[in-house]
Amino acid sequence: MSRTTSLRELNKLDKWDIVIVGGGASGLGAAVDAAQRGYKTLLLEKNDFAKGTSSRSTKLVHGGVRYLQNGDISLVIEALKERGVMKRNAPQLVKDMSFVIPFYDWWNSPFYGLGLKVYDMMAGKLGLGPSILLDKKETIELINNINQEGLKGGVIYHDGQFDDSRMAITLSLTAIDLGATLINYAEVTNLIKEKDLISGLEFLDGESGEKFRVKTKVVINATGVFSDRIVKMDQPKARPMIRPSQGVHLVLERVFLEGPHAIMIPHTSDGRVLFAVPWHDHVVVGTTDTPIDHADEEPKALEEEIVFILSNASQYMTKKPMREDVKSVFVGLRPLAAIQGDSTKTKEVSRHHKVNVSTSGLISVLGGKWTTYRKMGEDTINTAAVVGGLKEKKCKTKKLLLHGYDNDAPAEDPLHVYGSDREKILSMGKPQDNDSLSEKFYISKNTILWGVQNEMAIHLEDVLARRVRCLFLDAKETLKIAPKVAAIMAIALDKDENWIAQELEQFETQTKNYRL
Repeated sequence: MSRTTSLRELNKLDKWDIVIVGGGASGLGAAVDAAQRGYKTLLLEKNDFAKGTSSRSTKLVHGGVRYLQNGDISLVIEALKERGVMKRNAPQLVKDMSFVIPFYDWWNSPFYGLGLKVYDMMAGKLGLGPSILLDKKETIELINNINQEGLKGGVIYHDGQFDDSRMAITLSLTAIDLGATLINYAEVTNLIKEKDLISGLEFLDGESGEKFRVKTKVVINATGVFSDRIVKMDQPKARPMIRPSQGVHLVLERVFLEGPHAIMIPHTSDGRVLFAVPWHDHVVVGTTDTPIDHADEEPKALEEEIVFILSNASQYMTKKPMREDVKSVFVGLRPLAAIQGDSTKTKEVSRHHKVNVSTSGLISVLGGKWTTYRKMGEDTINTAAVVGGLKEKKCKTKKLLLHGYDNDAPAEDPLHVYGSDREKILSMGKPQDNDSLSEKFYISKNTILWGVQNEMAIHLEDVLARRVRCLFLDAKETLKIAPKVAAIMAIALDKDENWIAQELEQFETQTKNYRL
């Protein structure tokens, strides 16, 4: 995956079949689908792939237990099926995670016991395991540091867990394997129209400053929470189509959640569920659902959100997390499709996706969630084929094994997320180039070089936040090793000391929102 090669591809085609704007879950899913069908596909991302929401999720591949509770049955069924497809097609990235729901009130037991049996039934053949009711002793055995005061029992159920930005990079590589062209740091600045119909677009290369014009049969707006920006290029007076909310996550050391199981806290002070999930030898705790009026590329956690998570998590953990225990904070913005009436209760807004087509032919995919990325891509490309007058071809992504497919990748190996590329990384350079630069998490010279040479990482943040997940695990430690990483990248990219200094200064600014 080479950015230079991708830019050269622009001159080889007079007209694309499909141009996708946005390199997150929905855009990359659409790119894989379009390329699989044989359409000439170009994807443009303003920043880095998965820079926004798609790298800041709760790391769950799930049907959504609370959606079942809200009665959104169709979404749950769709998501459970897609959860199974995702695990089957990328087992190196998606794994089974068992969740324990503790009961402190007797009435919770039958409700969740029956509800989760229905959840299991909906998953069908793609289910990950049956739910089981637990007594108090069994619950404590599964989560031995849980708060035992008033504990009545619990239930264990199964869902999926994954590494979101690594999934995005895997989808990028898959799309390119299938013949698509992808370019990051390419900001779309204008839509081109002929006879009031979209016929192309203009974009700015954020690295060179060069401007490009491309012609295409159809443009797909897959920019998530920023969708209205592209919609306004098409129709300046259009009503907002996105109602954003933000979700905050706190990352703690593994000691706060002993054992292999996650916790789902069913009733928090604001009526949402809260998760504590083991991830890369740390624990991710979240999330909130706070309506916001303006979507920023670097969202910031509000003080009340931090207090909310810590106070609710403390009620379920014997070792109560404090502010000083938080290793990293990350915030994702949900691209919820706008609704009529009261739009302040974002936790009640359906996570179903919508595919909208404007009178000029702009296709916008709105809403959705990581788990259903493949179905979002299928629905979007089905629509694009009609709008663009493309030759009708069936979607085949349900059984498409993603780049690096490896059904035997050991979860305890920090390189398991690379799948079959793991051996290529280990064989680069000298054996010591696989030694970690940090004792807090795994990052080696080879993983840095692999990200630069094969995964289109061109900035320090690209490597430390998304190719390797350091920034999401321990922000202070990441700042500590940043100079070493920048020096390795500079050699690979043929950059000088000034570039290193600029990257370190910019990265320190970017990490402020990840530190309390």
